[in-house]
Amino acid sequence: MKDFREHFFMLYTKLKDGENFAFSRFSDGELRIMQNQKLILGDNFNQIGPRRRTSQYAPEDRKHFDPKLHPHVRDKLMEAYRYKAHNYYVGLSCRCCVLDRDFREMLKWYGEDDEFLTWSNLWVNGNYPLFVKYMIPEFSNHKIVYILNERGTLSGLPFKVEKDFRVGDNCIVNDFNMSSFVSLWMEAENIENHVFLFSASSLSNFMIYDLYRDYPNNTYIDIGTTLNPYIGLATDREYLKGKDPKVCVW
Repeated sequence: MKDFREHFFMLYTKLKDGENFAFSRFSDGELRIMQNQKLILGDNFNQIGPRRRTSQYAPEDRKHFDPKLHPHVRDKLMEAYRYKAHNYYVGLSCRCCVLDRDFREMLKWYGEDDEFLTWSNLWVNGNYPLFVKYMIPEFSNHKIVYILNERGTLSGLPFKVEKDFRVGDNCIVNDFNMSSFVSLWMEAENIENHVFLFSASSLSNFMIYDLYRDYPNNTYIDIGTTLNPYIGLATDREYLKGKDPKVCVW
């Protein structure tokens, strides 16, 4: 049986030792897109399939996926999810955070469980204090490239960013081809042994897949909203308030 904290320290040790890897998080939003359900996170509501509920989202968190308009988004997400390569870690939505049938569906899509399948929530919930204690200080020891929303500010980060790339609203659609722009820079600068951090919704999954496939001599980490308190973006998630100590199970 896989262990939530053991997997955290496994990836932390790889980072600390300079062993290149990729970690891509397929959380509940990605799950709904992969299920080909209409997904809207609006300013005062969310919609999953036909179900609409009242809810508020910060501008950088809003997204709109329509299976009829954006089938390429779902196709790319499935391609990234099913990709297999050494040290390409796929984080899925665990059974304790989504329905058991959703967890099993994600397992079925992936195929046979293996050593490179892990939690999408690896940096959050009960592991977030570990992320703050270990991962954030470790970033100072690496050449960091950060892909984040255009509203984020870097001045509050406790580590240096060598290069940043910005995405806009609903980046899963509007910045779909962002990988090509980053690739041009990597080719021009002969980028190797850098650590790429991604805070760009499902676009992170696309980019991590594209870049690790083509440039495996770097590390690519989907960090989601873990650095929001440092970059001036929304901090309304429970784990950022220290209110979600849950240790996720497999």
